[in-house]
Amino acid sequence: MELCFGWFLLVASIPAIFAQDISHGSIVVDGTMTVAQTDDNFVCATIDWWPHDKCNYDQCPWHYTSVMNLNLSHPFLAKAIQAFNRLRIRVGGSLQDQVLYDVGNLKSPCHPFQKMKDGLFGFSKGCLHMERWDELNRFFKETGAMVTFGLNALHGRHKIKRSLWGGDWDSSNAQDFMKYTVSKGYQIDSWEFGNELSGNGIGAHVHADQYGKDLVNLRRIINELYKGSQSKPSLVAPGGFYDEEWFVKLLQTSGFGVIDVMSHHMYNLGAGVDPKLVRKILNPDHLNKAAYTFGNLTHIIRRHGPWTSAWVGESGGAYNSGGAHVSNTFVNSFWYLDQLGMASKYHTKVYCRQTLIGGNYGLLNATTFVPNPDYYSGLLWHRLMGKVVLNVESHASPFLRSYAHCSKGRTGVTLLVINLSNQTNFIMNAQNSINLKLAANEQNISRDSFTHSLKKTFSWVGTKASDDALLREEYHLTPKDGYLRSRTMVLNGIPLELTSTGDIPSLNPVRVNVKSPITISPLSIAFIVFPNFEAPACG
Repeated sequence: MELCFGWFLLVASIPAIFAQDISHGSIVVDGTMTVAQTDDNFVCATIDWWPHDKCNYDQCPWHYTSVMNLNLSHPFLAKAIQAFNRLRIRVGGSLQDQVLYDVGNLKSPCHPFQKMKDGLFGFSKGCLHMERWDELNRFFKETGAMVTFGLNALHGRHKIKRSLWGGDWDSSNAQDFMKYTVSKGYQIDSWEFGNELSGNGIGAHVHADQYGKDLVNLRRIINELYKGSQSKPSLVAPGGFYDEEWFVKLLQTSGFGVIDVMSHHMYNLGAGVDPKLVRKILNPDHLNKAAYTFGNLTHIIRRHGPWTSAWVGESGGAYNSGGAHVSNTFVNSFWYLDQLGMASKYHTKVYCRQTLIGGNYGLLNATTFVPNPDYYSGLLWHRLMGKVVLNVESHASPFLRSYAHCSKGRTGVTLLVINLSNQTNFIMNAQNSINLKLAANEQNISRDSFTHSLKKTFSWVGTKASDDALLREEYHLTPKDGYLRSRTMVLNGIPLELTSTGDIPSLNPVRVNVKSPITISPLSIAFIVFPNFEAPACG
């Protein structure tokens, strides 16, 4: 296996060799302190409400993937979720603020979504029947999914002018729906209030002071319905784009302990029709811009709402259903994994990908249910990257991006390295800041102690080291046939394809002598697991 992988690395690095562009350097991981912590179920995916006739740019990529009509019996769907061993699923999206729940004393007609010229986002109100809700919850239970459900936050309000909606939220329909959910014993991890109604909104918006008052009401409802329950769902809001003044006002109006999670949406690649999408994805300066939003939200939470935490409640990279032949291909994983790494560094607890299935940005193909490349990127993150975030530094190049976490479910550290360069082959040594400091403090090292000192310099050796050969685990991700827009991801030289029975393939690493440098080929991604990394922050 190691011989095959050596051949794979040689072939993968041929373009860089011809280009005579090889860069040597170091990646230093600080395992002494925690930078941030994510939730155990950091990776999340959404199921949206969009019907099959939702179209953008003369394309209709949603097919039958709506909450209302998604084929829950498709075997690929269940297996894709089960592979995560507890995937968080957010049920929500643009049309959630037009959803009526067919339960209790609902007085309005309850019909399916239909195209409507003057309707919000061009659609009428839609109806969630309890028979469908029962089916969904059976599916969630069978697949072990954790559910975040987005409630209609416009019910009872009226349009004041343009996109501004006013008046108190009519909670009666939502309360009847939640009461039904509790009576059936359905497990909801969190209730989210509204979708993209913050700031100037997308389609509609509500003033922050009114939104805050309504959240106080919703918190009261949750407390009453789950009184005496062993587990009370979290309250998540506002599920919209970050607007500092609006978010601060919301926290001040709602007050202490009302909101558990501040959720925001991010589409930092722009419109799905943008011909420069790939260029943006591979531009480190463009990717870095997202740090401003993450950093600002972290700041206002610390200052105005330290009882809350931050989620990315929805992010698909490119908005309006994603970019055709981009969002569902290998190249998108550069953006997706970089977002997961960056968000976790800024104390983001959960990151919800738009979507699990539906649109161009689905983790699964909307018609075949076969995983797209980003599915495997998210699954590897979920399996390898623990919740403790560590600091990592490298001055090799802005095109080489690196993130480090304590490994998940085991000792050691996992490093994620992303090479955005199309011509540079990076050859890196991973080092532990602890041992670098120790080495710097040692004086008059004799020749006899040279070998011991050298061992302590590298990340895989410390007090846990032995003279036995140690191995690290590597997961190198490349596109099939070197084509960036391939819909097939290659792991260590092997294309990732469903088995003959529709199961997710094994994601096996190659084991490499830990004393050898790490080679990151141009336009590739790698997860590197160091089982014996000495990191006090990892416990």
